[in-house]
Amino acid sequence: MSAVLEEAMRGPSPAELAAAYAHCARVARTHYENFTIGSWLLPRRLRHDLAAVYAFARGADDIADEGETDRRDRIGRLNAWEEKLLACARDPGAAGDPLFRALGHTIAAHALPLEPFRDLLAAFRRDAAGETRRFATFTDLLGYCRCSANPVGRLVLALFGHQDAERQRRADDICTALQLTNFWQDVAGDLDCGRVYLPDEDLERFPGSREALATRRTNAAFRGLLAFEIARTRALFERGLPLADMVGRRLRHEVRIFARGGLAILARIEAVDYDVFRRRPTLGRAELLRLVVRGLWR
Repeated sequence: MSAVLEEAMRGPSPAELAAAYAHCARVARTHYENFTIGSWLLPRRLRHDLAAVYAFARGADDIADEGETDRRDRIGRLNAWEEKLLACARDPGAAGDPLFRALGHTIAAHALPLEPFRDLLAAFRRDAAGETRRFATFTDLLGYCRCSANPVGRLVLALFGHQDAERQRRADDICTALQLTNFWQDVAGDLDCGRVYLPDEDLERFPGSREALATRRTNAAFRGLLAFEIARTRALFERGLPLADMVGRRLRHEVRIFARGGLAILARIEAVDYDVFRRRPTLGRAELLRLVVRGLWR
């Protein structure tokens, strides 16, 4: 056992640690609609660790998204959030905040890298500073996804003991594809918040698509634009799906269910003829259940 882990074990009592993880689980279940599925598909021994990671990300996201708060104040609070992260990683037993008490224990127990946590915070700082309202190029958008989406996949892999480059690349493809899918699904909602995730270079590639955004009415140019984005998002899913055959049974189910869920949303956008302005394309409970059953059956 490492010296860091020994120190962690000398910190809070088992009851205090259990209460800290219970706090994280409540945060995760309150905010993440997919956490319940993830929690029962994953091994019981990892569920509290996953909750700690989710609670950390949720807390930072809440800070970045406080629209009534001054931007400098939000960035300052995110900086303080990172200081708590570094402190709990140095001394897991010293954290007073139950979230960081649990997270510090998880980081020590699984030797989790800090880079994915810090990448998430970098993305949240960009959100808080208003730097993510438009993207000039698709490369710029992928750079944002690298910090805002990919760290979660890398941390889940690390919880299962996988930190090799090949698995990480496959997970990055799936996480990026999932976030892009959410952007194409939420074009109308993002417009309400003053955000456009469709890159400027792609809007120029399809003349007339800017008019669709301005009027919130789907036209031929906008259909062509979304078809273009969906095609390369689907390619990312297909490139990442081999990850399912590179991990154990429980994680394999997770990979397949979430990837197929993303692919199903893309198909739903196509089925409504790319009209994401009238209604947000989603999956019903029956469709979600079918995806879960297919993932388990395979």
